[in-house]
Amino acid sequence: MSGGELDPAQHGLGDMDPEDLRAHGHRVVDWIADYLAGVGERPVLAQVAPGEVRDRLPEAPPDEPEPFEAALADLDDILLPGITHWNHPAFHAYFSITGSGPGILGEALAAALNVNGMLWRTSPSATELEETVVDWLRQLLGLPGDLRGVIVDTASVATMVALAAARERADLDVRQRGLAGRPDLPLLRIYTSEEAHSSVEKAAITLGLGRDGVRTVGTDEQRRMDPTALGAAIREDVRFGYRPIAIVATIGTTSTTAVDPVPAIAEVRDELVEELGHDLWLHVDGAYGAMAAIDPELRWVLDGAEHADSLVTNPHKWLFTPIDCSVLLLRDVEVLTRAFSLVPEYLSTDDGEVTDYMNWGVQLGRRFRALKLWLVIRYFGRHGLQERIHHHVEQARHVVAWVEKHPELVLMAPAPLSTVCFRAEPDWVPDAATGEDDDPRARAHDECNRRWLDRVNASGEAFLSHTDLDGRFTVRLALGSLHTTDERLERTLSVLDRELAALRP
Repeated sequence: MSGGELDPAQHGLGDMDPEDLRAHGHRVVDWIADYLAGVGERPVLAQVAPGEVRDRLPEAPPDEPEPFEAALADLDDILLPGITHWNHPAFHAYFSITGSGPGILGEALAAALNVNGMLWRTSPSATELEETVVDWLRQLLGLPGDLRGVIVDTASVATMVALAAARERADLDVRQRGLAGRPDLPLLRIYTSEEAHSSVEKAAITLGLGRDGVRTVGTDEQRRMDPTALGAAIREDVRFGYRPIAIVATIGTTSTTAVDPVPAIAEVRDELVEELGHDLWLHVDGAYGAMAAIDPELRWVLDGAEHADSLVTNPHKWLFTPIDCSVLLLRDVEVLTRAFSLVPEYLSTDDGEVTDYMNWGVQLGRRFRALKLWLVIRYFGRHGLQERIHHHVEQARHVVAWVEKHPELVLMAPAPLSTVCFRAEPDWVPDAATGEDDDPRARAHDECNRRWLDRVNASGEAFLSHTDLDGRFTVRLALGSLHTTDERLERTLSVLDRELAALRP
C-alpha cells in the first residue's frame, strides 16, 4: 500500500476531523469530476484477469491506521483497472445507464445523513420525501392518482414484493401457515411471457412456488405476449387444478425491449376473474421501458397500465439516478402491508396515521434513496428528462437505419425504444461443419458474431452485450447514457465496422 502522513484524528477515538473531512472531501469531489470528464478515454471493459485485483490487495486488514490519501492512491492503481465503466459514453451493454451529477451528490448527502427510514419517526423527512418523489414519478409517467409507491433496491425485489402481495390477496393464509404440508392448497401459478425477465422465476423460487409455479406464454412476431395464448394457458391450468394468482406483463423486455399489449392482457385478466370467481393480480414489469412514458410521444408504452395492480420502474436505468433505485407502484397498499407487517414491541409507535415503510416489504433497514431521485428530478425537470429520453430513442433509430443500410448486417427485432438487436450475416463466412438437424450456414454466422463481439469488447473502445433470438447469437446495442453524444455513437459504429472487416479472410 502507498504511504503518507496520518490524519491527526486517527490517533484518538473519534471520527475523521471535520477539517480533514473537508480537505479529503474536496479531493474526492475533484476525483469524481476528473473521472467523469475523462471516463470516455478509458477502456470500457475492465482490463484484468480473474483474481488480478484480489492478488494485489492485502490478505489481512491493517493493524494500524492508514492515511486516507493511501486509499485514494490504491483506488487509482489497483481498483480502477478492474472497473467496467458503466458511465462510459460507449457502454452499450445490457441497459445503458447514467449515474448523473445530481444523483451522485444525492448519494453523498444520503451517506452523510445516514438515516434508516424504517419508521416515520426514525426520520420523517425520509418517509415524506419518498412519498412525494414517488408521486412525482407517477405524475411524470401519466399514471392514475390512486397509485402509491415505495422505493426498493432493484426491480427483482420489487417484483417479488408485488407477487407476495398477489399471493396474500389470494386469501390462502400463507402468511401464517406457509405453503409446506398444506393438502388444502392447490398448486399456485404465475403467468408471464417467454421473453420476461428471470426475476419472475426468482420471485417464484423465493416465495415457495418454485420454477414450476411459473408458466411462460408464447409471443407474437414482435416478441410480445400473446393474450389469446395467455387466456388458453390459464384456462387449461384451471382444468388441471392449478390456482392462477398473477400475470406479469413486460414493458421493455430485456432481450429486445418488446412491449407487451397490456390493454389486451388486462381484458383477458378481467374475463378470467369473472369466470373463476377470484382475483388475478396484474403486475407490470416496466423496469426499463416504463420510463419512456415521460416523453409524450412515447406515452403509449403505458397504455393499459392503469388497469394493473402494480408496476415497477427503475430510475437507475433510464432516469439518470445512481444504482440502486427501483420504484414499485401499487393500487392496494393494504394487501401489501398485510403480507409483510410484523411489529415487535421495540418498533411499535403511537404516531397516528403515518407511513412506516418497514411494513411494505422484507427490509427493516432502509437507505434514504429518495434523496438522489429528488435531486435528479429537480435538476433536470420534466422537460429536461423528456428531451433526453427522446434523444436516446432518436439515437436508436439512427442505429436501426445504419443496420438496415449495411450490406452485411441484419436487424433481428423491432426497436421500439433505445435498444437495437442485430447480427452480421456476411457472404464471406464459410459454412460450418454439417451437424445433425443443423443449419451450417447459420451456425457459421453465430461463430462469426461471437468473434466479432469479442473483438469489439476487447478493443476497449466500446462494450456491447448479446442475446439469443430464435436460437441465433444476436448483438445488442443499448442507448440511454447522458454521456453518449451523437459523435461518440458514430465512433462506436466505426469500431463495429472496423472489427467486422478485420474478420474477413
